[in-house]
Amino acid sequence: MGRATEIASILLLISLSLQGALPISSLSHTTQDFEESAAARNLKQQKDHAHEVHCSRERSRAAWKIIEEYLMPFVEREQYQISSSCKLHPDNHLFTDQEQHKIHVDINEWRCGYCKKSFRAEKFLDQHFDNRHYDLLNVSHSKCLADLCGALHCDLVMNSKAPKAKCNPAAAVRNRHVCESLADSCFPVNHGLSASRLHEIFLHQFCDAHICSGGGKPFSRGGMKQPSIFYLAISILTLMMLPVFYVIVYLYQSEMRKGTQELKRISRHGLKTKPS
Repeated sequence: MGRATEIASILLLISLSLQGALPISSLSHTTQDFEESAAARNLKQQKDHAHEVHCSRERSRAAWKIIEEYLMPFVEREQYQISSSCKLHPDNHLFTDQEQHKIHVDINEWRCGYCKKSFRAEKFLDQHFDNRHYDLLNVSHSKCLADLCGALHCDLVMNSKAPKAKCNPAAAVRNRHVCESLADSCFPVNHGLSASRLHEIFLHQFCDAHICSGGGKPFSRGGMKQPSIFYLAISILTLMMLPVFYVIVYLYQSEMRKGTQELKRISRHGLKTKPS
C-alpha cells in the first residue's frame, strides 16, 4: 500500500511538472512566431521601399530643359567637351536613360522604350518607370539634377505665370555659391579659351541673377532660338500653295504647247495652198 502511494505521488508530480511546462513552451513558440512575423514584415517593407528614389523627376526634367536651351547652344558653338566629372554632364543624371526611352508617338500616346507599353500621357509613363523599371536607375553613381534647380532657376521656368516670390537673401547666397561651383568645375578657366568663355557665359546666364538687390535677369545671354508662330504660319502656307503653283505652271505650259501646235498646223496649211 505504501509503495502504491509513492508511485501515485511520483505520477502526480510528473503531471504537475508537465502542466507547468506547457505554458512556457507555448509562450516560447508564440514569441518566436511574433519575431518571425515582425522580421518578415520588415523585410517586405524594405523590399517595398528599396526602389524609392528621393529625386523629383519633374524638377530634374525642368533643369535639363534649361541646360539644353540656355547652355548647350554655347557649348556646341565652342565645340567644348564637358567633363564627366561635371554635374551637368548627361551621363551623371539619374533619369537620363529613362528619358531617352520615352517614345512620343502622338499627342495622346507615349510609349515605353523598354517594354513598348503605351500610355495616354507622359505622367503615366513616368509612374510606369517608377513602378516597373526602377531597377534600371543607376542610383549609386548618378546624381539628382533637381538638386541644382536652385542654381539653374527651375522655378522661373516651371512657374512662369506665377507671381514672383519675395527674394530670400540666404537662399540667394546659397544658390549663387552652388552656381559658381558649377561654373568652376564644369568650365575651369585654366582649360583654354573655350572653357574661359563658357565660364563667363555661365556666370552671366545663371549666377549673376542670384542677388536680391538689383541683380541681373536669368538667361541674359538668351538661348536656343525657337521658331516663331509667324514663321510657322508662313511655312505652312508656303507648303499649301506649292501644289497650286505647280498646277498653274502645268496648265500654262499645256496651253502654250496647244498654241504652238495650232500655229504649226496653220503654217503648214498655208504652205500647201497654191496661189491662184
